[in-house]
Amino acid sequence: MTLCVIKIGGSLIDVSRDIVRGLVSLSEEGICFLMVPGGGPMADLVRSLYDRYDLSEETAHWMAILSMEVYAHFLADGTGAALTEDIKPPFSGVRILLPRRLLMEDDRELEHSWEYTSDSVAALVASRLSVDLVKATDVEGVILDGGVAVEVSAEELLGIESCIDQGALRILRRSGSSCLVLDGRDPGRFVANLKTGGGGTLIRGRGVGRSGPDVRESLYPGIDQGR
Repeated sequence: MTLCVIKIGGSLIDVSRDIVRGLVSLSEEGICFLMVPGGGPMADLVRSLYDRYDLSEETAHWMAILSMEVYAHFLADGTGAALTEDIKPPFSGVRILLPRRLLMEDDRELEHSWEYTSDSVAALVASRLSVDLVKATDVEGVILDGGVAVEVSAEELLGIESCIDQGALRILRRSGSSCLVLDGRDPGRFVANLKTGGGGTLIRGRGVGRSGPDVRESLYPGIDQGR
């Protein structure tokens, strides 16, 4: 059974549970989804408290991790997905990660700073499972030179502000994993693009080019990429 790790950003909170419901339906085709939640408005509150009250980065880090768990409960409510603290397969259907315990046990690849957000947690989880990552967000992909890049290396994006955090790029580069950035604002289109391999930007951990399978082929081997 195929496993896919999906990071769902807090920017999609208005449609996020529709995305989860779509993935629950898609899981009936033999794909398991492990979802890593963003922090949503709870993480925004943590940033505000950090700035206003001069919190340490260590404290803000763990508060932000807890905000991911709040969003996880929101995503699971009424969607048919189950909450989990464990990333070890096998499992079926859609599971939404509560990341605190996992990271308390071992978060050696995460710096406790704002350069390492929930994107980095998702990249770390994907790396540990030796699978690629899909990032559902509120843009069409990575914007470079005024347009959506079809494919780019993690190395090229280091030091550039984009829709994925710098920590995640470093983890992708180190692990060699890829991340497919997909627009999630239309849940039906998002699920359709997962099935067809259309849209978005592929961020490769190691270089650019068709040197090996990416997350699109790992979901549906042999599909027509139409790229």
